[in-house]
Amino acid sequence: MRAAPATDEVVPAADEVVPAADEVLAADELLVISMSDLPTELLQHIVIQASSNVLEPRSAVCLSSASKELRGSTHAVRQQLQADHEEVLELCLKVGMRSCKQLREAKTIDLRGKDLSAADVALLGTLGAVLPALQSLTLFAGKAAGLEGVQRLAAGLGAGALPAVTHLSFACTRVDEAGSSALASALDRGALPRLATLNLSSAAIGDAGLVALAPALRRMPALEHLILPGNPLGDAGLAALVPPPPAAGAPPPPHGGLTKLKLLNLSETQITDASCTTLASVPYSRTLPALERVVLSGTPAGGAARAAVKRAYHGAADGARPRSTCRIE
Repeated sequence: MRAAPATDEVVPAADEVVPAADEVLAADELLVISMSDLPTELLQHIVIQASSNVLEPRSAVCLSSASKELRGSTHAVRQQLQADHEEVLELCLKVGMRSCKQLREAKTIDLRGKDLSAADVALLGTLGAVLPALQSLTLFAGKAAGLEGVQRLAAGLGAGALPAVTHLSFACTRVDEAGSSALASALDRGALPRLATLNLSSAAIGDAGLVALAPALRRMPALEHLILPGNPLGDAGLAALVPPPPAAGAPPPPHGGLTKLKLLNLSETQITDASCTTLASVPYSRTLPALERVVLSGTPAGGAARAAVKRAYHGAADGARPRSTCRIE
């Protein structure tokens, strides 16, 4: 039998001053009296807003008791909140957490080895605004939560969602073009504002997927590590991410984007000599000014083309480019 989820009741510390029961009652009565003076429409709006946090439903329940009329008019809202809260409690158990409080305060969520459905992953996406402590999220989806799960997770991420997440991994999870587009839309809405590491290893991302995702990535101010090995992407995808050198007589490519990128891992992809030509132009154009490591192993690019990239980064400074310490592998 599955263990019942632990309650979210906070146990006070030994030296913490806890108000007496009559003091708490007096405070609640004061809240109800002051709330009852507000227009009913405003009170309904406040309760509805509070009910959006399914991890902490008690606030909405308490607010709805401001008046008998308000309690009656928000009955359906409270019923839905209860159902949603119970669903989230089930999700907590599936991801290995015993309570909503533990999920709310989690800094790391690692879903590898968890038996999640696409609906479970979608539900997690809707919680992005109420997980302020989360710093690392790893999704390793099985068949049930593969491509559809990635899309539905991204669809639930609104503006400012997952505000503290710096590491996001969809490694070995089928993302494809549709998932890439959904993730790009989430980033464009303002989700994951502090994202520094994006791991999309073996995620079935081809050229179309990277073309869809690249503009959003170029607008991510904190992105430092972009990990793309094992994907079928090629020269067209990389060109969307890193502008190729301009033709003779054409103006230089615009600056901006990926200014903090330190690692670009393209191993086991389908990039060719053409992409190496683009990468060799980076030290001159300063498109990726913070770049420290590029991984090209296992690609169709020839040895001479990869050597040209190394020379571009490690050649003597000649005024057009600084000497670089970037590692080319």
